[in-house]
Amino acid sequence: MKLPSLNLFAIRAVPKALIVSTAFLITSTGVHAQMSQASPKSGTHQITRADVRHELEELEAAGYDPSRGDESDYPADIQEAERKVAAMHAAQMNALAGEQPAMQSMPMH
Repeated sequence: MKLPSLNLFAIRAVPKALIVSTAFLITSTGVHAQMSQASPKSGTHQITRADVRHELEELEAAGYDPSRGDESDYPADIQEAERKVAAMHAAQMNALAGEQPAMQSMPMH
């Protein structure tokens, strides 16, 4: 029985190791880039569960109903609710600046 030479083994193993190393390097670089972008910048904070819950409550108050699922009016329904919430926030900011009274309730439609 003839034993395979070490040179043949090295020729086959090196390209595979190079491919694996390259894939690992690309993957780790991508993960690092994503994490550095996701980290909070100075003056901001990480979004908490309470923040998300509050945003959903605002959207629901503006007419968005997540329990309807994927109906034909999605994403228009959530975009309309987001527009209403943004208008409410703008009105509140204007009121804080002394320009006009804040909206106490959102227009539903």
